[in-house]
Amino acid sequence: MNKWLKIDLTTKEIKDFTIPEETLRKYLGGKGIAVYFLWKHAKKLEEKGIDLKELDALSPVNILIFATGPATGTKSPNSGRHHVMALKSPFTGSIGSGNTGGKWGAKLKFTGYDGVIITGKAEKPVYLSIIDGKAELHDAEKIWGKNSVETSEWLRNEHNQSKAGVSCIGPGGENLVPMAVIMNEEHRAAGRTGLGAVMGSKNFKAIIVEGNEKPKIAKPEEFEAKIKEHVEKLKENGVTGQGLPTYGTAVLVNIVNQSGLFPTNNWQKGVDADAEKISGETLTEKHLIGKNPCWGCVVACGRKTKVDSGKYKIDYTEGPEYESIWALGATTGINDMGAVIKANDNCDIYGIDPISTGSTIAAAMELYEKGKIPDEDIKGLDLKFGNADTVVELSRMTAFREGLGYWIGEGSKKLCEHYGAPDLSMQVKGLEMPAYDPRGAKGIGLSYATANIGGCHVTGYTIAAEILGDVDRFTTEGKASLTITFQDFTCVVNSAVNCLFLTFALGLDEYVEIIGPVTGWDVTAEELLKTGERITNLERMIINKFGITGKDDTLPKRLLEEKMPEGPSEGQTVDLETMKQEYYKLRGWVDGIPTAEKIKELGLD
Repeated sequence: MNKWLKIDLTTKEIKDFTIPEETLRKYLGGKGIAVYFLWKHAKKLEEKGIDLKELDALSPVNILIFATGPATGTKSPNSGRHHVMALKSPFTGSIGSGNTGGKWGAKLKFTGYDGVIITGKAEKPVYLSIIDGKAELHDAEKIWGKNSVETSEWLRNEHNQSKAGVSCIGPGGENLVPMAVIMNEEHRAAGRTGLGAVMGSKNFKAIIVEGNEKPKIAKPEEFEAKIKEHVEKLKENGVTGQGLPTYGTAVLVNIVNQSGLFPTNNWQKGVDADAEKISGETLTEKHLIGKNPCWGCVVACGRKTKVDSGKYKIDYTEGPEYESIWALGATTGINDMGAVIKANDNCDIYGIDPISTGSTIAAAMELYEKGKIPDEDIKGLDLKFGNADTVVELSRMTAFREGLGYWIGEGSKKLCEHYGAPDLSMQVKGLEMPAYDPRGAKGIGLSYATANIGGCHVTGYTIAAEILGDVDRFTTEGKASLTITFQDFTCVVNSAVNCLFLTFALGLDEYVEIIGPVTGWDVTAEELLKTGERITNLERMIINKFGITGKDDTLPKRLLEEKMPEGPSEGQTVDLETMKQEYYKLRGWVDGIPTAEKIKELGLD
């Protein structure tokens, strides 16, 4: 659409702007263009004398960006996603970044805008409506305090837009919980790095979007023909055509557990004897009531679920996804799917990150197991591994910063430091790692360690090659090159913006067939991968300004020194240093910092 919206909440100024085509070609859209704006903003703050290392992520000078890309809202498969970024994360101190599905991204595009930049802080709670191309700020005091479901319903009724997309925060964001998320479509989240707290710090409750403008395709006939081919490839692929449609992302529970890298009891082991009870097969058999695909999705991995009876009874919710099942289940020792569904629903409606919530609860359980947390600090909670009631209750308490929930909301790094056992925190750069133990797949370990935002799998999902493909998962050889390719290609996908699951069936050549006809540019696979590399490096240049360097590109001591105790990955640790030095050499970095030569090569000088 090449029209963006900028909102200054302090002055209430609303203005449109456009982006030069040269800039769009260098960064595409989505994550790429957001990183570009973050860099520009960082430079402006430095010019004002602000030390970025000391920048408070909850101060009004932090910036929040909602971005779509050239594929969003088109007939390209699975193109309903959008990317959200902040200059600084209140949770980690690194860059703030989240990617989310649903329908909101496409609906923003249909309003005539590609993205929204939010600056400043409102004096009182406000929300933004963008309906049929008209942007307005409104008083949000009536919905301040409401959860994500209540907020979405109220806004749709207020604006008489029953199908509008709503992106909002719940109590977690309002209460400035560092791990708070931004929810859209009630059960989709820009879920990591605490973006909900940034939104809450600005007294900014929600954005409701609806419109009828459709993106114009430069070469529609060519585009239509290629998209038909892409859809067939997705249907024929075992993951996107069978596994994900049938069992959702939870199809991975048994697969990863059987490979011996399913982190259990705070990563003390890699096999969960009761994994079947929280598997995708069990979710489908006992709790599934339907599917809820994202906009334009041909995979439909989204689950509509319920719990029929018992203390965790719930008539309707969505998910949980594989990562949430693991975090609220296996790593806390829980094998009750009803409890996992209830805890995940709490995270959704109250607006907190289920990965960091579950992982931090698991850290608390191990701290308690080792005598680090005194009984008076838990006020009657049973912090033993496997207590489902505790996980469900803490998933609520965390959003309201009640009792031990205060420390859960701070994340496992601060929790474990507070109780004198920092090595029990399973995080990278302050962000809890997701559900793949790299002792059983070395590439994902390098990806976690070098990810700019911290312990994240969806910045470089080498699991696709190591567990679902034919790459030797135990070797370190070739993992640096593999990780770089996955990271840079993922930047392309997140800038396009569409779903990362497409990459199980579609590669760079297919992305040329998406980007080229949509934009009219004569792009090549090499150019797109170079774009991804440019985005990765610019993001790295930003976090370098925060003081994050090679010393932070590491993994928890447990994974480096403690051998996997049992199962198919028994005896394994991660030889990170060997992979990391090769990674730096291939990247053109020194100690985690891009060299002047690399910066110039990428046109970032």
